[in-house]
Amino acid sequence: MKHTAKKRLKKKPFPKTKAPAKKKSAPREPIRVAVLESDPLRFVGFRALFGSSSEFIVRSSSVPWILKALDDDVILMTRNRGSAFYSGMLALKAVRPTVRIIVTGPGSNDEDILRALAAGAKGYVPDDAPPAIFKKAIRVVHSGSVWVPRRILAMFIERVTAATAVRQVKPREGHVISRRQQQVLALLAVGKSNREIAGELGLAERTAKAHVAELLRKIGAPNRIALSVHPLTHNLLAIRT
Repeated sequence: MKHTAKKRLKKKPFPKTKAPAKKKSAPREPIRVAVLESDPLRFVGFRALFGSSSEFIVRSSSVPWILKALDDDVILMTRNRGSAFYSGMLALKAVRPTVRIIVTGPGSNDEDILRALAAGAKGYVPDDAPPAIFKKAIRVVHSGSVWVPRRILAMFIERVTAATAVRQVKPREGHVISRRQQQVLALLAVGKSNREIAGELGLAERTAKAHVAELLRKIGAPNRIALSVHPLTHNLLAIRT
């Protein structure tokens, strides 16, 4: 009896598949930086600081223009803009609460940095910082974080929590905060003295002092420090009377 050898079946190879083509990542949009600087020579210096990098688009601007144009990612403000500096910051934050502001100025005075934070800045860079630090600060603030020295951030948190821990300040029932008192409160929040408040608002110093005393009574704050941090922890400035 003849045995027939079984034919070995050849395994067919799997069809070759092409590796999926790698998707090209979309190019990053440049960060649009608006510079608020009254000195044209300083603006030229800022623009030179960023060089020809395609990562940033730098242009000169003004507070009225920024309030109209909503396409700026980061605002770079110089602290030596005079008495209009904090008023300009407060105006920007009132109209565009999410605007990201970096303040640049002398870096030796902690109080200046704290006042900038209280007014709504998201970062502070000393004038003499190298270009790499300016670029890194803009990237960090653009991403939604804060760029300030850790010691300053700790001081800022301490002041807010200490004042609110003494007493939970809030407007007493039945009291109305006038528009003028809102302005006084806003200037208190950035550390202005009675004399500075009077100068900003065109008042006599004794009138500014009377407004502060009235705010202490209406809000029920135990002292001027607690009153000055009130706008940072409450929405009083948004009240319209």
